[in-house]
Amino acid sequence: MNDAPLNDAPLNDAPVNDAPLETLALLMQANRLKTTPRTGWAQRGVPQVESVADHTCGVALAALTLAEIIPGNWDRGKILTMAVLHDLAESVTGDLSLGGSRLLPAGAKPVMEQRAMEELLNGLDFGPGWLATWREFEELGSDEARIVRDADRVDLLTQALVYERNTGTVNLDEFWRFAPPESFQFPQSRQLIEELLARRPRKTPNPQESR
Repeated sequence: MNDAPLNDAPLNDAPVNDAPLETLALLMQANRLKTTPRTGWAQRGVPQVESVADHTCGVALAALTLAEIIPGNWDRGKILTMAVLHDLAESVTGDLSLGGSRLLPAGAKPVMEQRAMEELLNGLDFGPGWLATWREFEELGSDEARIVRDADRVDLLTQALVYERNTGTVNLDEFWRFAPPESFQFPQSRQLIEELLARRPRKTPNPQESR
């Protein structure tokens, strides 16, 4: 039995270099996602909106769940990596709402996010791999990417339903129009969205609209 103190044991044999500083810089920047609000909700009067980090957590869980209910031999490590990375660029750019994105020149948003990811991952040994995985998601380059794309929208509409139920906010139709059931990649995802739609609160007719 080895009775050597645990704190005397080396954690690994990796050489000492600047990697910890660069890694810490990434983690510090990514920490901003915890306080970066999802602006689309705020613009529609939802109080105490979720953060981008909240959404990322929801997407990761939704993606892992979809990987269980959609038949296939999925790379769950890749799925979780894509889910965690999919909005990482917003730690630099901030969150752009649907309306805000439409005001940008065509193609500007993807270019901006690409540059943000390159800046975040610059100098990291694992940076090229992460960047390639993020691009694969953006380009829907694999079935795993398609699962995460569905998960992104499943979490969006789950949150929309929660806000409509809990806050009485009734002006979230734009989000449901953005991601109708037919826009999802897999039938299992579409079934989830149809169930969410069935659970939406019924609106009280506005007398002014009936005139």
